[in-house]
This record gives sequence, C-alpha cells and structure tokens, in this order.
Amino acid sequence: MNTKSVKQLLLISLLPVCLHQTPYSQAAGLTAYADGMPLPTLAPMLERSMPAVVNISTATNIQVNENPLMQDPVFRQFFNVPGQLRQQQKNSLGSGVIIDNKQGLVLTNNHVIDKADKITVTLNDGRQLSAKLLGTDPEADVAIIQIPAENLAMLPIADSSQLKVGDFVVAIGNPFGLGQTVTSGIVSALGRSGLGIEGYEDFIQTDASINPGNSGGALVNLRGEFVGMNTAILAPNGGNVGIGFAIPSNMVMTIKESLLKHGEVRRGLLGVTTQDLTPELVNAFNLKSKQGAAISRIESNSPAAKAGLEPGDVIVSANGRPIKNSHDIRNIVGLMQIGDNVELEYFRDNEKKQVTATIGKQELPQLAGNKLHHTLQGTVLSTPLKSQIEGVLIEKIDTNSNAWRVGLRPGDVIVSANRYRIRNIEELKQVVDPNGALLINIQRGQEGFFVVLK
Repeated sequence: MNTKSVKQLLLISLLPVCLHQTPYSQAAGLTAYADGMPLPTLAPMLERSMPAVVNISTATNIQVNENPLMQDPVFRQFFNVPGQLRQQQKNSLGSGVIIDNKQGLVLTNNHVIDKADKITVTLNDGRQLSAKLLGTDPEADVAIIQIPAENLAMLPIADSSQLKVGDFVVAIGNPFGLGQTVTSGIVSALGRSGLGIEGYEDFIQTDASINPGNSGGALVNLRGEFVGMNTAILAPNGGNVGIGFAIPSNMVMTIKESLLKHGEVRRGLLGVTTQDLTPELVNAFNLKSKQGAAISRIESNSPAAKAGLEPGDVIVSANGRPIKNSHDIRNIVGLMQIGDNVELEYFRDNEKKQVTATIGKQELPQLAGNKLHHTLQGTVLSTPLKSQIEGVLIEKIDTNSNAWRVGLRPGDVIVSANRYRIRNIEELKQVVDPNGALLINIQRGQEGFFVVLK
C-alpha cells in the first residue's frame, strides 16, 4: 500500500460519525480537503448560528448592610446623617438566545438577570442594546427579555424530544466574560432530575464544556437548531469536569409561551404529595417494578381527590410518559397549564388502574400591601406554599411606588418586622402598627438588610 493510500485511510478513520449522517454533514459543511479527502468543519453552521447568541451584562443596585444604629431615625437626626440608604452596584455576565427576530425576543436564565436594574445585550456584531424584562420563571430558571428588533438573527427551534444519547451538540456562550466561545461534545444523558439545581428539572446532560458565563446560551445540534439552553455545571472544584446541563428546548418554549401570555408561569396543581419507592415500599405494596411515585398525601378537594386517587396509590405513568420517581411527576404537572388534563396510570393493591385528572389552580394567600401599611402601597404580598425561607414574599411591586424607590424588589422576602420574626402574612399583621414606622428585615438571595418605611 502506497503512502497516499495510508493517508487516505487515516483521514477516513478520523472523520466523526456525523459525516455518515447526510443531513448533518451537509449542514456542518465540508470545505477543506487533504490529499483529495474532505475534512469535516462546523464553521458554516456556526457562521449562521453564532449571531443569534448574545452576551448579557446586568447592573444591580444593592443596599449595603449598615450598623443597626444607622437605622435609628433619632440617631440619624442627632448626627445629621442623610436618610438615604447606601447602595453599591453589582455587575454580572451571561448569555442569551434570540428566538424571534421580528419581536426581538431573547431567552436566558432567570439567574442571569435576577433583580437586575439594567440589562444590556451585546450582539455578535458589537451592537449594545438595552433590554426590557418581559417575564421570569425562577422555579425553572427561565427568563425572556426583549431588545429592539433591527437586523437580528435567530435560531430555529428543534424538537428536543427527538434527542438521543450520543447525538453531537455544540454549546455557544460567553464563558468568564471572554466573548463568544464554542465548545462541542455529545448528549451524555437525558431527563436528569433530582439534582437540586432548580425547582423543576428535566435536564439534557452534555460533556460539551459549559463554564460560568455560558448560562443562558444555546445548545445546538449539528444543523444549528436550538435544542437546549445552557444552565449549570457539576463542578466540585469550581472548574469544568465534562458534566454540563441544559434545559430542553421543548420545556423552554412551553415556559416562554406562558411568560409572553401572562408575564409569569401559572403552574397548576394536582394536589398530591409523593415519595420515591424504596425496597421496603416495593415489598410492602407487593410491586413488581421499582419505578414509580408513591402518593403519601392527598389534599382535600384537590384534582387528585376528585379523580379518586388515594394515599398508597403508586403512579407509574403520566400522559404516556413513564414515572421513575417523585421528581418526574412533579416536573410533568409543573409544566402543565390550569385546565389541562393529565392521564395517570397507577397501581392500587397490585391492580393497575387509569384515571384522568384536570389540573387545578394553586391558591396562594395574598394581601395588597397598602391594606397592611400605607408605605407598602403598590406591593402584593403572599405566603409561598413552599419556600426555603420562612417569611412573607413580595410577589409584585409597582415601579412608581415608594416601596420600589427605597429598594424593595419582587422576590424579596420579609423575615422580620419591627424586630419580630414572622413566618406568614397573619404574623406580619400582628406586629405592624398601621400608624407608626415599619422596620423590616429583607432576605434577598444570600444577602440580608434592614429597611425603615415611614
């Protein structure tokens, strides 16, 4: 065998599997040659895709913790200290994906723009545009912002349910603020949940390098179609270890539609509390399979109760999708709209049954802030059904209100009022003097501070 033949055999052996998939190889492009053999390149696909991925920078004004004496109006007056609270600016970087170039719609992660006072989008061509926040879903870590729709690119959307483990994917984003960067890999796993990263999880796992700043960027297939939004990494030592997670495009687009329609995701309620099956429960229920979600509690007058479900039932399928654990049923119901039907298969006394339940509305106790104290005019307060922080959530706030001007923001949690620890709206009512000043302790993410309202 001559030298040229050996080189050709080596080139053929180096070609990735994607070259044997005609649609992918045509989309990726074969423009370079060596010894008469075409070499694979993703450059043509990336030239089309990269302009649709943007860099996002945010600026957030945060209040600086002060000595408690500085919160005392008498102390301030005696020492002639200005009444304004000290602030400093916090900046962050991330990525986003243009999914509608006619309306200027950009998808990103909620944590990229969370509580930002200013959002700036930098396009691939260098243009910098101010963005408007249209809606967020903190539970799934999805947000949608809008920029002026002038000569924008956009990514076509793929059906993420067609992804298979082993498919080639490319991550596009802005890691470490370095500028637009591309990494490649494969789909390592599908349907990852129970990681504790987000409230609702159904992740695509990939070994394409995803680093800080990639959040909100695009995961695309070799056709340049959007299959997922880069969201998180599993990095025990703070660096990339080849385990990254992306939210599937189908899940993102479902959330996007709700955000555009309502400005929020109105999640429905089935009314069940479930738990994973343990070997002991499998034996106790005399089950043949170890997969499913056991119902431990049924809320009264809930859709589950009306459908006839009972504690001890084991849900094994919802709308044709197998249920492996309690995370699966929570994710499926959490992405459904109020009024949707969910067809459930379950075991009761080792007998398989079917039932259809209609997703209901989650009722959150709410209170208009002005009914509690005049300084809270323009706010809507609620006690979350489930929260890591006990307190009263500031659910909505008018940007023209005094509460906004002193620094309160949606998502803030009031954990104490007038130096009393409070856990819900009823406790807040008990400690508020409608005619006096109101001293509240706010928890915002990992930060805490006091605000005096009068």
